[in-house]
Amino acid sequence: MEWLEASTENCPIQRTLDVVGEKWTLLILRDAVNGVRRFDDFRRHIGLSEAVLSDRLRKLTSAGILKTIPYQIPGSRSRNEYHLTRKGWGLWPALMALSQWGETYTLGPEGPVLDVRHTNCGAPVRVAVECSAEHSALTPGDVTARLGPGARLRS
Repeated sequence: MEWLEASTENCPIQRTLDVVGEKWTLLILRDAVNGVRRFDDFRRHIGLSEAVLSDRLRKLTSAGILKTIPYQIPGSRSRNEYHLTRKGWGLWPALMALSQWGETYTLGPEGPVLDVRHTNCGAPVRVAVECSAEHSALTPGDVTARLGPGARLRS
């Protein structure tokens, strides 16, 4: 069976995009990674409607990417903060890769909004694809992709 004969229903990229593939969802995750926790802060910073934000936060919570933690300001009703779960933090490399791509190909003359650096040495952080055994950086020419055990014929 070849790639074009394989069904993509079980494709991890497709399944991931089913959960986080909307523009606003990725921007919510960007803000959550950078410490935004409260509904009003997400709404103000990203600039989306309450209805869209509520829908996206509900989907991310249902998917186990965010969890809610109740808080209450004295004199106000109880509300929820939104915190990334381990599953949510698992998306951090993908967000960093998108940011890295954007800095390379879409960056304006004023430079990046965030300068992400390694705390210990101060060097810029880069995302790389590496060999799991050798821990060496790889290019597309260095890898071979074969159909995996989840591959099924297209119907």
